[in-house]
Amino acid sequence: MLDKLNGSIGIDELLPILDSISDAVFIDDRKGICLWCNNACEELYKVNSYDIEGKHVDELERSGIFTPSVTKRVMEEKRDITIIHENKLGKRLLTTGTPLFDSEGEISLIITTSRDITTLSNLKRQPESVPGSMIGLGDMENTDFTGSGIIANSVAMRNVMSLTKRLATVNSTVLITGESGVGKGLIAKLLHEEGNRFKGPFITVNCGAIPENLIESELFGYVPGAFTGSRSDGKRGLFEAAQKGTIFLDEISELPLNLQVKLLRAIQEREITPVGGVKAIPIDVRIVSATNKDLMSLVKQGKFREDLYYRLNVVPISVPPLRDRPEDILPLIQSNLQKCNDNLREDKIFSSDALAVLLKYPWPGNIRELQNIIERLTITTSDNIITEDNIPIFIKQEAETNANTNVELSLTAALEKAEKEILQRAMNNCKSTRAIAKVLNVSQPTVVRKLHKYGLSEGNM
Repeated sequence: MLDKLNGSIGIDELLPILDSISDAVFIDDRKGICLWCNNACEELYKVNSYDIEGKHVDELERSGIFTPSVTKRVMEEKRDITIIHENKLGKRLLTTGTPLFDSEGEISLIITTSRDITTLSNLKRQPESVPGSMIGLGDMENTDFTGSGIIANSVAMRNVMSLTKRLATVNSTVLITGESGVGKGLIAKLLHEEGNRFKGPFITVNCGAIPENLIESELFGYVPGAFTGSRSDGKRGLFEAAQKGTIFLDEISELPLNLQVKLLRAIQEREITPVGGVKAIPIDVRIVSATNKDLMSLVKQGKFREDLYYRLNVVPISVPPLRDRPEDILPLIQSNLQKCNDNLREDKIFSSDALAVLLKYPWPGNIRELQNIIERLTITTSDNIITEDNIPIFIKQEAETNANTNVELSLTAALEKAEKEILQRAMNNCKSTRAIAKVLNVSQPTVVRKLHKYGLSEGNM
């Protein structure tokens, strides 16, 4: 059946790599006939490839191999379909079918992936009168690796966690970047809790929330009689309060230019001078800062000091947005649903259709938005089952738009995306390109060429 895929660039190299991943991958033609499946399919469904390839989805569904058939629904609805279901072995699977369209807008191929999520979620059995699978709570395996509220199921977040834990053991100044709501504050707290300053204080300062005329005295304190209305005994600043611990300067881009000079001095000299004072006070504080803005762009605009930027950005940690780590969405939904149920003394669960919408939504507000939406749905849904009808209309519209954008990928683009992710995973587990080649069953020159193609550095192994 592979001769039908020969029009795709590099297919001979891509298919062996897809054979190495743990997710089951199927490629069906427009009529619903399976052209190819990878090795993981055989393991996940306990079938041989010759039991599947060349067979129509109707036949496979009747035989009980795929029940229900996601490919069949994609053919009928001509859109992305995501469901949660159990196979005949009792494994809980997250399956997504993606249609690829030709130039005339007709389906040319359907790519389906299945992932075993048995250890990530618990599917509650529901009465037969309730259609579809339900995702709920129960024996969910803990994917919160740190106890600090960080869920890292994706390769991208595992890399962030690994870097964070390495940096926790040193006292270097760290700049955490990322969009609003990605969890930069949790990463800062983890740096503190995993380091040798964990017994000291962790002081958080939101530089954008303190009025400009007060922020200097808040950070550095002031001596008695420093200004009208000041306390007669003076005030200790937040840097002093953080002695032997960590000070986290959130929204550092909002710090006024005149105070950036004083912060630079505090970093360089490891001492501060209170407002109205003349005597410097030594400080033993680790400085961690965060921003959701491009500081270098602000430097070029003259809104942020270049020398301070380089002092803060000794070691950067970039936290990816939620849309770039979709593997984290399901456990985040589960974790937050559990918290809401516990707080509200509820026992809500999601229908598979509702969950499919949430998985396709791009989450522009990231984890903070996800937390708010889950809490809203838990409160406003009167029944125990949260269905697609309960999802706000703007989320459904954005999810549909996002899905329609995604399905415009060509087969080559879709496979290349998977190929890059596979290579990134292999780099995390292998110490050389030869080791990667052995694991993926391809030649070492092929691995080197692919790493250069995707901008992956061999130095990261």
